Amino acid sequence: MRLRQVALVALELDRSVEDLCAVLGVDVAYNDPNMAIFGLVNAVMPVGNTFLEVVSPAAGGTTAGRYLERRGGDGGYMLILQTRDLGHERERIEKLGVRVVWEIDVGRAQVIHLHPRDVGSSLVSFDQMSEWNDWEWAGPDWRSKVCLDSTTGIVAAELQSEDPERCAARWSEVLNTPRRGLEIPLEEGTLRFVEVADGRGEGLGGIDVAVTKAPAVVKRARDRGLPVDGNCITLCGIRLRLVSVH
Repeated sequence: MRLRQVALVALELDRSVEDLCAVLGVDVAYNDPNMAIFGLVNAVMPVGNTFLEVVSPAAGGTTAGRYLERRGGDGGYMLILQTRDLGHERERIEKLGVRVVWEIDVGRAQVIHLHPRDVGSSLVSFDQMSEWNDWEWAGPDWRSKVCLDSTTGIVAAELQSEDPERCAARWSEVLNTPRRGLEIPLEEGTLRFVEVADGRGEGLGGIDVAVTKAPAVVKRARDRGLPVDGNCITLCGIRLRLVSVH
């Protein structure tokens, strides 16, 4: 299982996407028209072989809209983990009492969304593609939008809660993956569990991105008036930590 996509939720889609693209040096590959069934609009940006998505309510009464209200603004929304055998994962989580709140099978991709109360801190999706390196949700031409000049991938997600130890243990159980203290190393990517320190309650509080030129990324963030603390940028309501690669 690997961390393949991170979804953020924002009140203003265009502004958040513009900031992310400008700061990280990425580009939008797809706006999925099927998001309308959830009352949402979105944009998906390849970050190397991983993906960053922003969703925004286009109608009232959406889950994403209620999430914006509950957490007091933009922020992390969902982790999408890619699995090689969704059928096996489903059988396993049902035995753990984890509820499936939504599912779809489009032939090339199969998906189940897990109830956040049964897992903790974040909505999570298990996705299986017909081919391991495909990604249905980024559109047919996403590979042409990949740019590695500045940012090469999402390498970690940070989940905050009042009890990180308990949250990490539950995620380890649900993912059937051993943890190392307050971290769960996946086949690709890492999940990190921390205490709530921003007053916004439990949720997806941050991501780590691998960058080739951290000072340039920081400068672009400062130029756009975004909060910066060392190599950590606050953008779209999350802590975006820069991890330098060479």
